Amino acid sequence: MGHSGLRVSRLGLGSLTWGRDTDEHEAAEQVVAFVEAGGTLIDTAASYGDGAAEALIGKLLSSVISREEIVLCTKAGASRRDGRLRTDPSRRALLADLDASLRRLGTDHVDLWLVRGWSDAVPLEETLSALAMAVSSGRARYVGVSNYTGWQVAHAHTLARHGLGGGLGGAVELVATEVEYSLVQREAERELIPAAHALGVGVLAWSPLGRGVLTGKYRGGMPADSRGASPHLAGFVEPYLDARSRRIVDAVVIAADGLGSAPLEVALAWARDRIGIASVLVGARTSAQLRTALAAEDLELPTEIRMALDEVSAD
Repeated sequence: MGHSGLRVSRLGLGSLTWGRDTDEHEAAEQVVAFVEAGGTLIDTAASYGDGAAEALIGKLLSSVISREEIVLCTKAGASRRDGRLRTDPSRRALLADLDASLRRLGTDHVDLWLVRGWSDAVPLEETLSALAMAVSSGRARYVGVSNYTGWQVAHAHTLARHGLGGGLGGAVELVATEVEYSLVQREAERELIPAAHALGVGVLAWSPLGRGVLTGKYRGGMPADSRGASPHLAGFVEPYLDARSRRIVDAVVIAADGLGSAPLEVALAWARDRIGIASVLVGARTSAQLRTALAAEDLELPTEIRMALDEVSAD
């Protein structure tokens, strides 16, 4: 993970739908398949299902897998109110979220703790002081940020490394930044990924399958059991059901047919091997879907296919 000593699997397991659209039995099967395949990184957040995802992971940690087998990442500073995600990276909110997360997860620490979003209403020094407190108290082993822009990561990294600019806590190293990144969403390449790479900050790519669109499942319409048909996630998928995304999906499907692989394997392999990417986070609805995603670890894209995908997905 960047220049730190933290090591994670190149594919991470996301839990956005756990405790809501993914029940305990299905989540348990996914975790077992993930760990058996060599996966270590499990990604969650205090806001996923209003804490339901963390509570479910806590149950699995006490019954299905050992805490020592995984690298546990959670995020704080965002909550859903009136159907909208509200960001509050104040020290009060962040540390309260962390304590609540640890209770739900049934552990005394998380391996990686991220601030989920920037806010102009909260001094950055205050946000970073909460990260320093989490590390110094042992509640978090490593810290980072999520959904920051390139300049925000650079600014936060500089202040954190130099003791918060003489502010409210000691120095702390930001080792990770989490951002959406896929063939249909390459905005992070403009500034965020180059900045993180230059600073030695590892990038976690969320939604590397373009919110499910790059699996090709929506080419023939809206599957009834898909995220696009879910009342919770329909708005999340809709932006990538446009003409540009369809062209990219068609190219991924053609490449997959030629390689004898599934489209999602091609999309994951493309994102996984980009410079600066530490891990790509996969959120599967079923264990069968996850096993297909895990097969991407055996796929190396030929240079010609990678270049063709680069071209068709360029803005």
